Amino acid sequence: QVQLVESGGGLVQTGDSLNLRCEVSGRILSGYVMGWFRQAPGKEREFVAALPWMGGRTDTADSVKGRFYISRLSSKNTLYLQMNSLKPEDTAMYYCAAREYYRDYKSLSHQSEEYDYWGQGTQVTVSS
Repeated sequence: QVQLVESGGGLVQTGDSLNLRCEVSGRILSGYVMGWFRQAPGKEREFVAALPWMGGRTDTADSVKGRFYISRLSSKNTLYLQMNSLKPEDTAMYYCAAREYYRDYKSLSHQSEEYDYWGQGTQVTVSS
């Protein structure tokens, strides 16, 4: 079993930065994929970024590429999402997720249903 707890969200202004954190506990294995998703009111949950927990190539959604960066510090069992140049359209609940499968870059799925564990989310609100 894996537990995920997000933090770091808040209310910011356009152009500001935030660094979201996801603390991972439980039986996390190197063969996992870790991801960030977001969901705005009235919209479907969408992929933001993902990486293999063992390290390696990351994947980022086109809508945030060049502004958002995913990373992890395995010694602290923590996943990060550095968000720069925030825009009002980035306003959403942000979720950390874990997938019990990693084979190669194609395993960094954009499909939320392929992830096995989820956190409760942290709210990010960007004012114009």
